[in-house]
Amino acid sequence: MMVYEHEVAEDVRRWRRRLTKRPSLTTRTAKRWQKKWNGMLPEKWHALVTETIKKMIEATITGSVYTARKLPEEGRSLKEREEEVRRIFRLYHHTAVAEGIGTGAGGVLIGMTDFPLLISIKMKALFETATAYGYDVSDYRERLFILLVFQLAFSEGEHRDRVLARIDQWEVERAALPEEQSAALELDWRSLQINYRDFLDLAKILQLIPGFGAIFGAAANHRLLELLEETAMNAYRMRWLAALPA
Repeated sequence: MMVYEHEVAEDVRRWRRRLTKRPSLTTRTAKRWQKKWNGMLPEKWHALVTETIKKMIEATITGSVYTARKLPEEGRSLKEREEEVRRIFRLYHHTAVAEGIGTGAGGVLIGMTDFPLLISIKMKALFETATAYGYDVSDYRERLFILLVFQLAFSEGEHRDRVLARIDQWEVERAALPEEQSAALELDWRSLQINYRDFLDLAKILQLIPGFGAIFGAAANHRLLELLEETAMNAYRMRWLAALPA
């Protein structure tokens, strides 16, 4: 294993320890308050979340919306691939922050439009990340892995533990899937949307407040993209490291 791969393996171990660490009392208290805020949001918000997540999953599975700008390249080192991934996320960070400022300044109705826009930004970043790591997203199995990465980034507790376990065993699960997507896949999109909605932090909810939404929207979008970048890189690192010769 090369020096860079050794450093990456240590990063992955530290990340996994943080991921599986029991949340602090402060974090648990904040989540309780967040759930109370979620209960105060209009029904239109919850309906929007449900419909957006459902459409996102359908588009991801069929590959009808999110496409890579280029085919995956062979022969590149892990370091070179990760430099490309960081460049991808820098671009989408700027886009997400600008979008959060723009929609957050408009109050509840315009602020609600941020949700589907941010989902689109996240998924485009994930598709380009998969390609940068050398995976062909025209293969529906790679798109299923993208959905796992999305869930890992934006879920907590037992659900996150289950998703992490699937990522650990992904090559086994992938090998059991048919090469061609011959039938509609049954996915628990309701569970995914509930976990994602509950994960959204208080700043994201405060984005809906007129006058303050722009500040909170920019901060929330920046944090969520940072989290997605960290999760995606470590998930693909796990696959890369697992494929190295013993």
